[in-house]
Amino acid sequence: MKLSIIIPTLNEEAQIGLLLDFLSPKINASLEVLIVDGGSEDKTIDVINHYKKVKLIQTEKASRAVQLNCGAQAATGDILYFIHADVQPLSSFVEDIDKAIYKGADFGCYRFEFDKKTPMLQFNAWWTRFNFMFCRGGDQTLFIKRDAFFELGGFNETYCIMEDFEFINRARKTLKFYIIPKNVIVSTRKYDKNSYFKVNMINLWSYWLFMFGAAPKRIKKFYKRNLTMDYE
Repeated sequence: MKLSIIIPTLNEEAQIGLLLDFLSPKINASLEVLIVDGGSEDKTIDVINHYKKVKLIQTEKASRAVQLNCGAQAATGDILYFIHADVQPLSSFVEDIDKAIYKGADFGCYRFEFDKKTPMLQFNAWWTRFNFMFCRGGDQTLFIKRDAFFELGGFNETYCIMEDFEFINRARKTLKFYIIPKNVIVSTRKYDKNSYFKVNMINLWSYWLFMFGAAPKRIKKFYKRNLTMDYE
């Protein structure tokens, strides 16, 4: 099987180079990497252009759902693997995903751990081993069979936030989901700019707004108003 890695970016100059340093040497006939940029105004594009094997796609709209769908349309792999720019995958990801597909999974994710060790962050990460919707999120990366992705219609582009939750929630109704029992590494940058309590309360409230059907624009407005972030 061929694997297509799809990474959305928007003002990720501080993170994307670290991820591409790891992925670029792995690119071959069976693995491609596509970056879909939503209009970065920093040096993200300059950083990406240093990696000649990486395919760069630029969209007119800064929307993760739009960017992910655009990357999926351009991908040629049998399996699509969506990764956020601030996540460090495992070196075994190709074998891990192959094994999950062999076991019958249609789509799935990893658990995660943070790049800094504190009891509270470890407690958050511990929950990602469980198959509950509130334990999910794009930070865990997401793999899916290409045919299954397009049969579902891809990501819902009306979601300017929570697009990963909406997609997983919809996909779980018809597809077999699998959590790979290993951890990817997630940046704590959101927690570095905000308190642990504040990030968790905003995340939890945003999740329940989503579950109770609040408009995505309302959720995004609430999220952006309450959290300080130096990235999109």
